[in-house]
Amino acid sequence: MKYIPFFGCMMTIKYPWFEAAVRRTLANVGLEMVDVDGFTCCPDPIYFQARDKIEWYTVAARNLTLAEAAGHDVITTCSGCTATLSEVNLALKEDQKLKQQINERLKEIGPEFKGTINVRHAVTVLRDDFGIDQVAKTVKRPLEGLKVAVHYGCHLLKPSRIMRVDDPDRPTILNKLLEAIGAEPIHHDLTLLCCGRACMTDSIPNQMVAEILDAVKAQQADCMGLICPSCFDEFDLGQITLGRKLGKKFEVPIVYYFQLLGIAQGMSLEEVGLNMHKVKVDKIFDTSPARA
Repeated sequence: MKYIPFFGCMMTIKYPWFEAAVRRTLANVGLEMVDVDGFTCCPDPIYFQARDKIEWYTVAARNLTLAEAAGHDVITTCSGCTATLSEVNLALKEDQKLKQQINERLKEIGPEFKGTINVRHAVTVLRDDFGIDQVAKTVKRPLEGLKVAVHYGCHLLKPSRIMRVDDPDRPTILNKLLEAIGAEPIHHDLTLLCCGRACMTDSIPNQMVAEILDAVKAQQADCMGLICPSCFDEFDLGQITLGRKLGKKFEVPIVYYFQLLGIAQGMSLEEVGLNMHKVKVDKIFDTSPARA
């Protein structure tokens, strides 16, 4: 099975070890990536869209035309990228007038949006195209005893008509993928809450991050597991800067799902970049089978 990876800008520039973890783990599952040159930012599903929606459609459509030319579906590894590319792809497929308008703009640089491919987050490809059992078969060191607080974020699930990932109010996809590698998914009261990154003031996201981290600690989870680099940024580095403001230490390790999958597949902490995090994760693996 061949797919075109779209890693976006934050992961590629700020967290390249996430990309490395995705490439290594998905190859073990059996997924073949076909890299395409020329991708830009998705672009951002909040601020860019709010400023100029037609430009937002145009930039995203240009990205999609590159994948169409290569002839394979796109897999994304960031919830924001998934939201933008999925919405634009569906909107242009459904609205012929809009599609024509965007293609008129694209004529200036050559490509034409045709609507021949789909956009999927990598976790949905694992679940739907390979299967949870196939993921489990790649596990060499089950993460037994590791309690992972699930953070879905907002863009992966909603609006559900566009994202088509899971029940937006009662999702299970991350639970199943964590269970496949031997970890215990932990839910808390704020599992579905936004990380707050898109808020325009400091006070609102600060309060959201603090409340989510407190909820995770209340459930005695070993770490938070998520699938979006923007959410990771908000919770990893974010909890340190927020802790300084509040005079408080949260000390909640934040882990990208494909890093956990890599550890379960037998990779070292360094191979999946866990040594690069601001909130250190060494302690949560000291007594885990993954360190045996």
